[in-house]
Amino acid sequence: MSAHALRRRCWALFAFFFMPGMLLASWASRTPAIRDLLEVSTAGMGIVLFGLSVGSMSGVLCSGKLVKRFGTKKVIRTGMLMSIIGMLVMSIALVPGSPVMFALGLALFGGGLGSAEVAMNVEGAIVEKAMGKTLLPMMHGFFSLGTLAGAGVGMTLSALQFSAAWHVGLAAALAIVPVFIAIAAIPQGVGKDGQEEHASHVHPARPFWRDGQLMLIGLIVLAMAFAEGSANDWLPLLMVDGHGFTPASGSLIYTGFTLGMTLGRFCGGWFIDRYSRVAVVRASALMGALGIGLIIFVDSSWLAGVSVILWGLGASLGFPLTISAASDTGPDAPTRVSVVATTGYVAFLVGPPLLGFLGEHYGLRNAMLVVLAFMITAALVAKAVARKPNSEHNTTTEAC
Repeated sequence: MSAHALRRRCWALFAFFFMPGMLLASWASRTPAIRDLLEVSTAGMGIVLFGLSVGSMSGVLCSGKLVKRFGTKKVIRTGMLMSIIGMLVMSIALVPGSPVMFALGLALFGGGLGSAEVAMNVEGAIVEKAMGKTLLPMMHGFFSLGTLAGAGVGMTLSALQFSAAWHVGLAAALAIVPVFIAIAAIPQGVGKDGQEEHASHVHPARPFWRDGQLMLIGLIVLAMAFAEGSANDWLPLLMVDGHGFTPASGSLIYTGFTLGMTLGRFCGGWFIDRYSRVAVVRASALMGALGIGLIIFVDSSWLAGVSVILWGLGASLGFPLTISAASDTGPDAPTRVSVVATTGYVAFLVGPPLLGFLGEHYGLRNAMLVVLAFMITAALVAKAVARKPNSEHNTTTEAC
């Protein structure tokens, strides 16, 4: 592939990471208004969000086979369009205030996004190796940039008391054209059986469940994704119910979290290229644990607002860094990436109903103790992301 085509492919992935973040934040930043329109309790909202879990789990579990059969391009395109349709269903469901219909829309949204994002991570790991430099954090940075943009718009529209139904619908409509523009830069057949050459052709790989390092990498991404997902799903309500903020202020706090995520991912490549992945993962996990701990244990509104930035910075590099680690710590990179990405998405899926249940019975602040425990665990097993001494890397220096 020529340098120009590789750059176009890289920028297309930047766009594809940006759009899910924007779509996710468009409705996540309006969760207080959505809860009121649906007329459900905190536990009821957790059940509604379970629609996202069911859909995302289905998409994630099917994604590996879909990529091997159809390639990353078709899976990304179909998944993104499916997520847009899901958003439109969610928008329509808010008009009559139907929790069931909204949950169905979330299932479509999650199914499309789950399958597309696994394919995007497989594609991103391949591009990163071809470019010979750390790029996955920046790709995920565009996801965070999308959440930052979506949250900023959500905060503004929430303050203006703009209809949440119209907001969600318009956000979905705006994403349709970029999907068709960006998909043209993704080559056909990537990830299909027989299209990629793997070291496993010479040395058969162990089953992934017998690979101890891969399982520990999965534990790290589980913890980091749980920290990220819990903020995406519950942070505005946590600030409203747990610290007494107004809904508009809760959206502003969520914007602070996305700012931390965005800064961490855009700056993370610099630290990863100069320090070990182990050091960066351990420092990130401890930083995130500090932010979450301050929110849980310190009864101060202004400190809670500042702590979400630490939370965002701490969770920012977990997912992209573990995806990168999975791709170069053993043979058959696409399969290893798919396994770790799937493990991470399990946290996004299990988190909403679990924290909703705990929040209903013990309060959302106390529910976040589970997230804190996971982050501490990630710091303890950070050594799993160390590069193998004999791992080889492409030395191409062409940048996006």
